[in-house]
Amino acid sequence: MKSVQVEIFNQSYNVRGDLDEAYVAELGRYVDGKMRSVAAATRTVDSLRIAVLAALNIADELHALRQRRASAEDDLRFRAERCLQLVDSALKDSA
Repeated sequence: MKSVQVEIFNQSYNVRGDLDEAYVAELGRYVDGKMRSVAAATRTVDSLRIAVLAALNIADELHALRQRRASAEDDLRFRAERCLQLVDSALKDSA
């Protein structure tokens, strides 16, 4: 296991795991950016409150992405089924 040090909202954290160090650093920068955005928007100094609001913001992003992915999968499934119907129809017409 590797240990990567990341700084989030002026606090250092050692993150241990098998993930790529650059990826962990990128995640740290992302969380730091979210926390700083929340702090600027809310003008609060309570870091726990900022962390919770940032986590809610990130959870909202994840939920929205999952919904878009599910919608895209449904659309792709519909199009694939339609293509199969068209192929089946063309094969029956040519027989």
